[in-house]
Amino acid sequence: MESQSFSGASVLIIFRVVLLIWVALAQSVGAKTDDGWCHFPAIFNFGDSNSDTGGLSAAFGQAPFPNGETYFHTPSGRYSDGRLVIDFIAEKLGLPHLSAYLDSLGSSFSHGANFATAGSTIRPQNTTISQSGYSPISLDVQFVQFTDFRSRTLNLRKKGHQFEKLLPREEDFSKALYTFDIGQNDLTAGYKLNLTTEQVKAYVPDVLSQFSKVIKGVYGLGGRSFWIHNTGPVGCLPYVLDRFLVTAAQIDKFGCATPFNDVAQFFNSKLKSTVAQLRKDLPLAAITYVDVYSVKYTLISQAKKFGFEHPLVACCGHGGKYNYNRFNKCGSKKIIKGKEIVTAKSCADPTVKIIWDGTHFTEAANKLIFNHIANGSFSDPPIPLEISCHIRDQ
Repeated sequence: MESQSFSGASVLIIFRVVLLIWVALAQSVGAKTDDGWCHFPAIFNFGDSNSDTGGLSAAFGQAPFPNGETYFHTPSGRYSDGRLVIDFIAEKLGLPHLSAYLDSLGSSFSHGANFATAGSTIRPQNTTISQSGYSPISLDVQFVQFTDFRSRTLNLRKKGHQFEKLLPREEDFSKALYTFDIGQNDLTAGYKLNLTTEQVKAYVPDVLSQFSKVIKGVYGLGGRSFWIHNTGPVGCLPYVLDRFLVTAAQIDKFGCATPFNDVAQFFNSKLKSTVAQLRKDLPLAAITYVDVYSVKYTLISQAKKFGFEHPLVACCGHGGKYNYNRFNKCGSKKIIKGKEIVTAKSCADPTVKIIWDGTHFTEAANKLIFNHIANGSFSDPPIPLEISCHIRDQ
């Protein structure tokens, strides 16, 4: 188990000491201010629904209301009532929220682009989205989109003022922060094919080999600062607890399915090793590995401490132990007596809920998660977001 728990003032003191050491030993791979903080002019994000700001909605139809109700007050392409962790990252860096690469309406990419789509996997799936729910826009496709975006941007900016306002500068690609939050769906994909836990674990090295290839591809195009999230405790998600067979003996004291969490932690341990190897292979890169698993599991297991209630019960859904039904998901509608009725509604107060729709987190949970990872307490190296362009002297 590599998970941590929040430990209060002592962790803060240790963190400050470590931070000072890291600043002293580090060198910068991107633009930085006089006080040593990084200046990221853009963010390029790759991932799945945990960081999708409208990609899947642009391609296959908008995530329905009440998605977006808390912050945007309208559907915003996000599978949450409000902002995602990637939104808080952008805000922290003083940048606008990222536009989805696939969204052609009202988008500005001057500060970066988001290539994530809900349902994405690292490894391409041999199924359609209607069969399995997994996006055809896997990580390799997202990388192709990025390379095309980059080359077209460099050409289009030469054509006039309007393009210059909507697209990043050439130097922004090397100074940008590259964020990754993907892998969760690769694990559940195996279970949907009735593979055993050992069989799922067996293909993890291949999944991470493909992940590594994309990181190296971005590096080859000038990317230098990487912020990589591990995968969360999938065994605590209502859609997993509802969809897959889990015996009583496999449920931990917090209500989570241990086999699925064990697989997630196996994936994370291998991902951390992959990141360590990438640091050796890409000596000019600053790569931060972020343990979101520990934050999310602690949040669920200590929900009351953080002001949340019924941590495994979805806010938006319909029926069952977890207020989740995969055939009647958040925002689903039916025609009753000639009138369209929303059958899977939002709860009265999303701010006291962790799980939004059985699969994704509420804005309140996302904000807390961000607040705990932004300062570096759950990162390797243990440095905050604002200096994640730094690497150690070798």
